[in-house]
Amino acid sequence: MIYDTLSHIEAYRGIHSGVYRALEILRNTDFSLLEDKRYEVDGDNLFYFLQSYESKPANDTPEAHRKYIDIQCVLTGIEAMGVGALEDMTREVESRPEGDVWFYHGPMDFVTLSPGKFAVLWPGDAHAPGIAVGQPAQCRKCVFKVKV
Repeated sequence: MIYDTLSHIEAYRGIHSGVYRALEILRNTDFSLLEDKRYEVDGDNLFYFLQSYESKPANDTPEAHRKYIDIQCVLTGIEAMGVGALEDMTREVESRPEGDVWFYHGPMDFVTLSPGKFAVLWPGDAHAPGIAVGQPAQCRKCVFKVKV
């Protein structure tokens, strides 16, 4: 997992071309001009979606993906995200292979996503997004999917 601010994306230039390209788009795009939906950059290899939602009091089923790296960046609002190593998850509770998502129970640490901060989540990173910091709040997020 990478947890950082958009002002530091140059440090990630060489780790994965799709990840770096997504970070550049995150840094350089005014998402307030775009509606909530899926946007293709390079077909199924690199795309993102914009979503608006209210953060929730808890999320005790972290998810993980096998075909995609997630890059999550809150555009407005604030949320906590639980994160944990996939090998530390204690039980798989649901699988949706057609959507490349598996849900688990297990121990997590927490990071806070607010505008300008992002998390890169590799297939080995379980993550539970959308958790309220204090009271539930309206959020808008950009989530990139980068094929591995």
